[in-house]
Amino acid sequence: MSDDADARPGDARTYRDRSGSPGPILVSYTGAELRVAAANAAFRAFVGNDSVVGRTARELFPEWTGQQIIPMLERVLATGATQIGKGWRVQIRDDGDGGMRDAYVDFVAEPCRDAGGTVVGVTGVGTDVTEQVRRRRAEQRRAAEAERRSAPARDVITGLQRHLLPPGLPVLPSARIAASYLPADAGDAAGGDWFDAVPLAGRRVALVVGDVAGHGVAAAATMGQLRAVMQDRLDETGDPVAAIEAADRLACRVPEAHAATVCVAVLDLTGGALTYCTAGHPPPLVVGPDTARYLPASGAGPLGTGARFAVATGRVEPHEVLLLYTDGIIERPGRTPAAATVELARVATDAAAGRGFDAPGDSVVDRVCTQTLELLVRETGHTDDVTLLAAGRRVPAPPLRLHLPAARSTTAVRDALTAWLAAHDAGEDDRLALAHAVVELTTNAYEHARPDTGDATVTLTADLHDDGRARIDVTDNGRWHERPRPGDERFREDHGLGLAMTAAFADRLDIHRCEHGTTATVHRRLSGSARLLTADQISHGAVLAAHQAADLMRIVEQPDSPGNRIAVHGPLDARHATELRAELVRRTLGGTHRLTVDLTGVTHLASAAVAELYRHRQDGSGPLRLYAPAGSTAHHVLTLINLPHTTSDPDLPGPGGVHG
Repeated sequence: MSDDADARPGDARTYRDRSGSPGPILVSYTGAELRVAAANAAFRAFVGNDSVVGRTARELFPEWTGQQIIPMLERVLATGATQIGKGWRVQIRDDGDGGMRDAYVDFVAEPCRDAGGTVVGVTGVGTDVTEQVRRRRAEQRRAAEAERRSAPARDVITGLQRHLLPPGLPVLPSARIAASYLPADAGDAAGGDWFDAVPLAGRRVALVVGDVAGHGVAAAATMGQLRAVMQDRLDETGDPVAAIEAADRLACRVPEAHAATVCVAVLDLTGGALTYCTAGHPPPLVVGPDTARYLPASGAGPLGTGARFAVATGRVEPHEVLLLYTDGIIERPGRTPAAATVELARVATDAAAGRGFDAPGDSVVDRVCTQTLELLVRETGHTDDVTLLAAGRRVPAPPLRLHLPAARSTTAVRDALTAWLAAHDAGEDDRLALAHAVVELTTNAYEHARPDTGDATVTLTADLHDDGRARIDVTDNGRWHERPRPGDERFREDHGLGLAMTAAFADRLDIHRCEHGTTATVHRRLSGSARLLTADQISHGAVLAAHQAADLMRIVEQPDSPGNRIAVHGPLDARHATELRAELVRRTLGGTHRLTVDLTGVTHLASAAVAELYRHRQDGSGPLRLYAPAGSTAHHVLTLINLPHTTSDPDLPGPGGVHG
């Protein structure tokens, strides 16, 4: 450490190791404004600014607010809880060209206290791991194919789930749709979250997000069954209630689907009208660049629980994004459901407004879907699958119309078509396939179609229909000839290969010949890729409170109560669902005796545990009486999924309050 390491607060300090190389990145903030009191040379080099001392974090780094770095520092200051981050992505403005540069950092942000123990500032110690992260991700990409060929059981399960999820999202002329999926960081990896988007008649689209309790092969297989049933009903009827009722009937026959939750939203892309149904699932969030609002839940319980399903209505304006999500983004470690709900709305709003990471190629829908997940999960980590599905309205791009001499059409047609597909956000596979198909057709037109008079011409028309199906017509003005043009030797061995390749690039290829020319029509349904992530692709953090409770679920007898009663403390997540089931069966003597379950001390209530409560609750007439006081974690979740419970202690005199 250098001689100036003991400089007074407010002085810039430089830390060096014994070799003289710059040491860790060090900075100290003081006061509610997070004013820089001290910073070493490594920090100044990292941020590219020598004049940081005495200035506030918001003044120096306005971009860090949307990236959730300054809010994180403010939480450390307010709560006294240390924050640890691993591989956090940080964007820093380059004063040279005004652009943003990416960096990755490991850090610890801990509170500074005065002599009386009051938190008066925050100290940050970090390491720039940008090169290590880039090397690791490059190695992961190179090893991905080999890992798939020799996948262990966990990867087989993950692969199963990914095959059961949609291979892509529909590309529609009047909508932008994006999805992000991050599985739980668990040993069996795959879980029961799913998403879907189904184009409907009348320029509408149905959006689906659901959650099956548990993880592993059973959860993934059940998810696949529910998704298939709902997709079929939506495609046939366009009715969200009909789709949910079909899934509900399946859940009554398949035990693994019991108490699964789902949200279906049908968006009119012309006027913005929204019809939706929440079956025990968190309600949709509508996000704009300045505000966000949660729509009210439609009031139905999960699948297979005897609930009756109804629809609610809302509206999505042209500048807004509709966001559907699973409870994994709400039930993150270190966050109460209420706080996490507020945080989701705030971070999604920042992403919509472009206050998160600088991503010039991403649409508002992409930013809301991808940046929101990264910025929330990296601070707390996650214990459950996380799925986000976002959609927004847009003005359709115009059809493509091109008329050119055949002799110079190939390059111009390919470039025009590629640009047209990019304007619709078509995926890379679609762009490559259709560009190849059109090049083959225009080449065929030049080689084989010779008009009786004048030069050969090619006319290209491209339209994207409301169901996401692209139709491309390539028309020439001549008659088909089996012999190539003089001097063109390419025809000899590959006669017919061009059309065969074109057919391989299309869902369907039609050829129509007449005396005025030949028209080849390519049909292909366009899709954009969803962002299917792994835990290694998301930087993580942890919040360490001074007296953080152990991650332990405890079921405590209450022998002094007037009746049969237990209290549950700690997290009720998937790990504890089996233990909870056994305890409920034992305490109710197989469902024959009433039992009061005090959920006041529950810190996390996951879908797997909710499914067990539903099984033993038996629609409110069974042996369980659930007590979750207003403001508790359990009350928030049980109200959301419409599971009846009381907010007043049922074993104390006085009026009780039943919710759900």
